[in-house]
Amino acid sequence: MNAILLMLMGLGAMALGYFVYSKFICQKIFKVDPNFVTPSHAMSDGVDYVPTNKYVLWGHHFTSVAGAAPIIGPAIAVIWGWVPAFLWVTLGTIFFAGVHDAGAIWASNRNKAKSIGAVTGDVIGSRARSIFMIVIFLVLLMVNAVFAVVIAKQLINFPSATIPVWGAIAVALVVGQLIYRKLINLLVVTIVGVIALYGMIYLGPMMPISLPETVGPLSNNETWIILLFVYAAIASLLPVWMLLQPRDYINGIQLFIGLGLLYGAVIVSGPEIVAPAFNTNVPEGTPSIVPLLFVTIACGAISGFHGLVASGTTSKQLDKEPDLRFVGYFGAIGEGSLALAAIIATTAGFATLADWQSVYHAFGQGGVGAFIRGGANILESGLGLDETMAQTLLTVMVVLFAGTTMDTGLRLQRYIFQEWGSIYNLNWMSKGPIATLLAVGTCLLLAFGAGGDGSGGLLIWPLFGTTNQLLGGLTLLVITVMLVKLGRPMIYTLAPLVFLLIMTIAGLIIQLKGFYAKEDWFLFTLDLVVLIAAIVITLECVATLTRTIKERKALTEGSN
Repeated sequence: MNAILLMLMGLGAMALGYFVYSKFICQKIFKVDPNFVTPSHAMSDGVDYVPTNKYVLWGHHFTSVAGAAPIIGPAIAVIWGWVPAFLWVTLGTIFFAGVHDAGAIWASNRNKAKSIGAVTGDVIGSRARSIFMIVIFLVLLMVNAVFAVVIAKQLINFPSATIPVWGAIAVALVVGQLIYRKLINLLVVTIVGVIALYGMIYLGPMMPISLPETVGPLSNNETWIILLFVYAAIASLLPVWMLLQPRDYINGIQLFIGLGLLYGAVIVSGPEIVAPAFNTNVPEGTPSIVPLLFVTIACGAISGFHGLVASGTTSKQLDKEPDLRFVGYFGAIGEGSLALAAIIATTAGFATLADWQSVYHAFGQGGVGAFIRGGANILESGLGLDETMAQTLLTVMVVLFAGTTMDTGLRLQRYIFQEWGSIYNLNWMSKGPIATLLAVGTCLLLAFGAGGDGSGGLLIWPLFGTTNQLLGGLTLLVITVMLVKLGRPMIYTLAPLVFLLIMTIAGLIIQLKGFYAKEDWFLFTLDLVVLIAAIVITLECVATLTRTIKERKALTEGSN
């Protein structure tokens, strides 16, 4: 099949989902209210609770949830064939991710912008909340520790990306001042910011910067990781409008331009998909497509991490409740379009099937490297971009998104410590600087305590897919219980959550057997803990759901 047809089908279906399905969900199911006073106004503090223009907030939400995951997942999953990956990304974006992301913002918005873990306590009970927040903490720990490794690796492998990656921070600081001091119109600020960012991308290959192999007692990898955590710690304490919002906004615009270039190159060059539609000759050791496809591709179809961002930072900045449709559902559409681009780049960006098979010779191969290589080939053949420039463009796209996710992830981890301080009356933990130190400390402890060279997060990364999808299913459970309590239809959240929980729990059991066979007792124990947590929280939610339905039924019969 020609990649143009795949692109048109995917983008067309997602557009239909946004203009039709999201409108139905937000108006008829969530019943968003333009007159509802959002927490950003009711609890405004100029630091975390800040009413924000919906386009700027969309940029923050989209780039925070995107990261490198919607590239890595699809770029690995195409080993089973491009059709399963395409269907899960497209249908998952429309019926799963969009509803989940918008729903998490809505649930948090209606509960004083609390995180979805804290909302669980109000909606279901304290026991479910306690277990849920441990799962949340584990996911954030994985994301922060591993994304630091991903960014450091790309900066080492592609020194041409150093200037644009770090220069984007300076651009964001200037953009934040221009927007919030209302010195320049948003459109003008956007144009100037994007030009500055792409100017740095142009300078990157001309002025590559790399660290020495050793910096004192540290390797270059270790030095980059420490620098990234120092930056993320500072960023997490700054007012959200000063760095986080403008950085994410400009990155969001940059991604859409990058996607426009990539999709434009597809239209011009019209590459053929060389990978098999259904791969019946998968390499030895490749796990079963069911349920692993639905765990491998998380971001780009549905991801529990989105619920953390939606209820952690996004809901605190929501200006008007109807904005959640654009910010949440369209944010999911943006990520789905990135996942679709990753599928095209990793299946049509190779000259022959043999070239593709040389990369996908074992499960877990592909990933960011395949995306950059395949995408650069498409950009070169379609738009005539120099190979180095094309690779720099795509590398910067990956690293900037991983960086914005790490920024938000550390801020969310700080919120978790602060919420624990509030819940358990540990006032010292509720203070921002102390909570930030605890967040950074736990990440560095995992990174260097388990790995020695800063890559310790990779030790527990095999559990990220299942733990993350578990989080998505549990978030949908909380939203469903809220809908039942309000007497609204629950099928639109119940159906995806049942499917997701079945696939996730099945994935956890399969992984458990694999860890047992390898005698990897650390991951076996951790997997067992997550599996038990999944079952306990699910039972708590089902009990609450059943009780609420009975109460609603009795109330209805009583009124008749």
